[in-house]
Amino acid sequence: MMRKIYLLLIAATVVMQSCKQDLDVPPMNIISDADVFGNASGITSYMARIYSEVPMEDFKWSPATGFKSFFYGSPAAITGEAISRDQQNATETFGYWADAYSLIRECNYFLETLPSYAANFSPDAVNNWLGEARFIRAFTYFALVKRYGGVPVVDKVLTKPGQSIDDITANIEEYKIPRSSEQAVYDFIAADLDFAYANLPETNSKGRANRYAAAALKSRAMLFAGCIARYNNITLNDGSVRVCGIPADKAGSYFKASYEAANLLNGKFSLYKTGWSATDKNAQAANFAALFLDAASTENIFIRQYKYPDAVHWYDANQIPRQLWNGGYSAETNPTLDFVELFEGLPSNADGTFKTTDANGHYLLYANTMEPFAAAEPRLKGTVILPGDLFKGQSIELRRGIYTGPAEGGINRLLPPNSTAAYPTATLVSSASADQTPYTLPDGTKMNPAGASGFFTNISGVAGCISGFTVKKYLDPNKPTAEVTTNRSEQSWIEIRYAEVLLNRAEAAYELFRLGEGGNYLDQALTDLNMIRERAGATPATVADLTSVNVIRKERRKELAFENKTWWDMKRWRINDQEQNGRTYRILNAIYAANTGKYFFDDRFDERNSRYTFDPRWYYQEIPASVIAKSTNIVQNPGY
Repeated sequence: MMRKIYLLLIAATVVMQSCKQDLDVPPMNIISDADVFGNASGITSYMARIYSEVPMEDFKWSPATGFKSFFYGSPAAITGEAISRDQQNATETFGYWADAYSLIRECNYFLETLPSYAANFSPDAVNNWLGEARFIRAFTYFALVKRYGGVPVVDKVLTKPGQSIDDITANIEEYKIPRSSEQAVYDFIAADLDFAYANLPETNSKGRANRYAAAALKSRAMLFAGCIARYNNITLNDGSVRVCGIPADKAGSYFKASYEAANLLNGKFSLYKTGWSATDKNAQAANFAALFLDAASTENIFIRQYKYPDAVHWYDANQIPRQLWNGGYSAETNPTLDFVELFEGLPSNADGTFKTTDANGHYLLYANTMEPFAAAEPRLKGTVILPGDLFKGQSIELRRGIYTGPAEGGINRLLPPNSTAAYPTATLVSSASADQTPYTLPDGTKMNPAGASGFFTNISGVAGCISGFTVKKYLDPNKPTAEVTTNRSEQSWIEIRYAEVLLNRAEAAYELFRLGEGGNYLDQALTDLNMIRERAGATPATVADLTSVNVIRKERRKELAFENKTWWDMKRWRINDQEQNGRTYRILNAIYAANTGKYFFDDRFDERNSRYTFDPRWYYQEIPASVIAKSTNIVQNPGY
């Protein structure tokens, strides 16, 4: 009985100090089972607590400090989507273990205890609640397996009501559960989600899982497993158990499971097109931006709700352009030029890079900073604030400085291509901070060298843009300036949306096609891809375009950018070490040429010369040293 919970907590503490595994932490509530499970309000409270612990990489996820964290920096800075003044590492460094098993214990306790009180409720209500607990447990195990590979599978409450300390310590070995195979963990997740799909309702309260959330999560998890089987080269066996890696011949079955799970959502959700128009590119861009601020969107499958003052985050304060700030923080997510170049409709060189100079090597000149982006894919404009873009009724000034040198015959590059040197101060007036000295132009007017939102050369000391772009996705354009501060944002986090499910199916279908599984997989991949591209305002793809899975991967990167999905995609594709070893990301500086009255753009490496490195062992993260020290039955991952 949970009335014994206080003594149980003491007993469990002894277990944790003895078997030292951090797998099974009892709930903290000192109340009876009947209080919790005997009525709907008690169950609702229990559910609210475990939902709050679901390990989403949402507004509060920090690669350095974990979940539910308030931090300086941007998670997108570990992927190359963006750079950030306060986040430069290329991997996740916190250990998600003890908190995971605490939540798993909560789910197991619920699953074991609720049936004893089932007579108080309708069978549907009981099955729905059990389905939710299995969904949360599956979500938690997925958070573990995608980080560590095979982990101990605990599917029951280890410490039992009424057990004495002597009972527990006498049977200490039963709590030293070894790691299951990576494949077994994914199969356990699939079984939990199958149960959840069969028992959850078609609709549920916002922020709680329904049956389609279970199917969508299965599609995501099985796609991950298929990629591990197909692309992972790191293996580790613990005796006969393969704790890192999945046999390559299992790839097809996991891709098929992902594909079939995605099919379960057919006709149940649709892409958000409330403000979309087939003939209006501006409407397409605005529609894409609005998607992330509409908690009632037909695209949302599973969200985490925030509401001031009880549940809040500080996304707006962290991301707002400097000229719209409220004296706190701003512009932590600065999209890289490498990311922006993924989109079509930009002035481009033959290799796809952003075109800044003409055939003679002279900078291209523009009347304003938005001119080269006039034909850009609308989804880009719904994702990123471009230099000169309108936001909250203001033109966002993202400027590197003022070029004061001669312009007759054309302006040569300020630095050689790929240079990491500082700009020449003799011909480029810049500003260290937002407290600027205006420069007098030839016509007598004055201009702030860095505009209102930067680039400011004192990178670490001010809250300004450092890449030439800031993020738009999820920013609330209607939030009053007074509320752009910490703990005042309340946008819902969209953990799973239908666009991801379509991309899951497209990728799984293409992988099945490449494996020679037959069927109409290639046609389905193309159909799903073009549903995404139509809404995005991009050019439709053809079968001839599907020459590689990279076509679908690129689409995924554009569509899901800054939603904390790209990091995990790169890991399951096993491409981090190819993309990020010795990598410095590129930025695009808008510069005003004083003697022409026009702008030019200079593409260069991040001025901090931040060089990214990815160690291949990071594909499997280090199991916390404290866990290894406490249990001889858990083997460490390779390389640690």
